[in-house]
Amino acid sequence: MTHQIINEHSLFHRWLLRAVCLLALMLCILPMNAGNAQDSRPVVLIMKSEGALTPSMLSHLQRSLSAARDRGAEALIFQLNTPGGSIDLMNKIVEEIRGSSVPVVVYVAPRGAIAGSAGTLITLAGHVAAMAPETAIGAASPVGAQGEDIGTAMESKVKEILKATARNLTARRGPKAVELAEATIDTAKAASANEALEVGLIDLIANSPDDLLRQLDGLVVEIEGKTRSLRTASASLVEIEASFIEQLLQLLTNPNLVFLLLAIGVQAILIELSSPGGWVAGFVGVVCLLLATYGLGVLPVNWFGVLFIILAFILFILELKTPTVGALTAAGIGSFIVGALVLFNSPGVPSFQRVSIPLVVGVSVVTGISFLVVVSFALRAMRAPVKAGRETLVGQIGTVKSDLAPVGTVQVGGELWTAESTDENVPLKKGTKVIVEAVEGIRVKVKKSE
Repeated sequence: MTHQIINEHSLFHRWLLRAVCLLALMLCILPMNAGNAQDSRPVVLIMKSEGALTPSMLSHLQRSLSAARDRGAEALIFQLNTPGGSIDLMNKIVEEIRGSSVPVVVYVAPRGAIAGSAGTLITLAGHVAAMAPETAIGAASPVGAQGEDIGTAMESKVKEILKATARNLTARRGPKAVELAEATIDTAKAASANEALEVGLIDLIANSPDDLLRQLDGLVVEIEGKTRSLRTASASLVEIEASFIEQLLQLLTNPNLVFLLLAIGVQAILIELSSPGGWVAGFVGVVCLLLATYGLGVLPVNWFGVLFIILAFILFILELKTPTVGALTAAGIGSFIVGALVLFNSPGVPSFQRVSIPLVVGVSVVTGISFLVVVSFALRAMRAPVKAGRETLVGQIGTVKSDLAPVGTVQVGGELWTAESTDENVPLKKGTKVIVEAVEGIRVKVKKSE
């Protein structure tokens, strides 16, 4: 009987162990199935870029392409809105797109956006080129590194290179697309989204990213010499946002912001020079000038304007050292205005990279007025009579410590002084407030304070 009970218990334990193992196996398989079900849904990444071409835009694109490869994305949508930029940056962006193992869809959006100048070739470089309604593409004639017109011989060479690039990128789109692409470079021709679609320069027009995904589904693209069909109908759209540093560097390419940083930096440095001993103004000035220097290194600027800005800086300093009642300050304001306009608004610089003239004049005048205020305080301090030692006690309020009848003691300026009342007929009791009228040796003469 005992042996039978033991066998029954052993059998029960074996069945229990098997049940536990089976349950554990099911728990392991279910998450795997769930993960496989989740992974079966394709992913499409999207990055958005606005403004002139900058190194930070290139960095954002490289990071997005890397994320698309790592996540096995079906495609990367490069949403673009740019007036253009340097040819060197354009070539690097085109290289990144054409060398990508993940299909890149260049999408000119939102409504009202443009793919101007260098943005034209970037759009054509996409494995798929798309535009939103009411957008434009073209005007890709080359200009110099500082936005100026280039010489005839150099212009001819650069145009031929760009046209060859355009032909390579549009060869699959047909002769009309090639003709329009070359015209955007030769004659700065621009086209609307509908015009570009009509000649085959782009592949489709989409109202939104969701509409773009719907139209991309089933579209065959060629990448790395092979064709593949895109699966985007049920794809999840994930945005790769620009990092804080990328956003900051992109912001620093705004000429108006760069000018403001220059103005604030110069003013802060002048404040530090006019009242040395602190560090906040100097620190702020140095940081602003460093940030402005980055923008100057990216924007097409005429460095001759820097000479006028330096001259303005020198004139402001001379006003501090040899006050001329505003003459040097006025000259400095004029030099600062001329320098800013020459720096950013030279002939040939694209309008989107120019600084606002009212902003330049307004900031320069405010800078000059604030500087005159600083100088006026400095002049007042220089002309004020020097007060030191016991003479500084005259006019101070003290407290009687022992009755003045008429001689006693008072506390003035944290010290105890022998005092004599100037009104011998009225004794001053302890605790009375008095004012110092004169200092004679080690004795002060006081009277009752009203």
